[in-house]
Amino acid sequence: MTTLPYPEILMRLLCAAALGSLIGFERERLLWTAGIRTHMVVCLGACLVMIVSAFGFQDSLGPDHIVLDPSRVAAQVVSGIGFLGAGAILARGEIVKGLTSAASIWTVAAIGLAVGGGLYFAATASTAIMLLILAGLKPIEEAYRAKIQTGRFRIEATANALTPETLKAALSVRTGQIKRFVVTPGEGGMDSIIVVLTKVSSHEIATFKTTLEELDGVSHVEVLSKDPTG
Repeated sequence: MTTLPYPEILMRLLCAAALGSLIGFERERLLWTAGIRTHMVVCLGACLVMIVSAFGFQDSLGPDHIVLDPSRVAAQVVSGIGFLGAGAILARGEIVKGLTSAASIWTVAAIGLAVGGGLYFAATASTAIMLLILAGLKPIEEAYRAKIQTGRFRIEATANALTPETLKAALSVRTGQIKRFVVTPGEGGMDSIIVVLTKVSSHEIATFKTTLEELDGVSHVEVLSKDPTG
């Protein structure tokens, strides 16, 4: 019979569910598939596994010469939760989404194990740090990513009106930022030019469009969502 009192078991299970819901809410507000219920259930289940692992085999330890490692069952959670995390990862071409949600599920399982083992402070501190990482650092991450965008443009211009040199001078970019400059001759002396610029901000991409449209010989500039030549 378990040496852990029933009120303590209930408190650990409720604490695990509560901590899991806090992290799950942060994922839910961003409309990810792994939301409040998923994180609560994972944390609750991990907590229960830890309780069973640590206290569920007390009767079997009564006879002499029987030794059990209470960490073996809990250890399977660390590796087994990876299958659930993999389900939260979506691959769309070269874009992979859901890595953060998968990592949060894995961490929530660890938090549940900590609560199941009675490590309340470690579990609570981990939850607070996790929320700081997920919610507090996201604006910083988005601000950084906004400065290292890739700008893709389709430009219609008269033949030889736009060259890499005039592009650099007009936009004040470095040679290394011009990833692609492809000219396709068209009819009537017009060229279709594909330009790909790296390490530019979202604001610069919008400004570049206006600047390019004002150049002599340029008749049309279109900002592309993806690289049509790659």
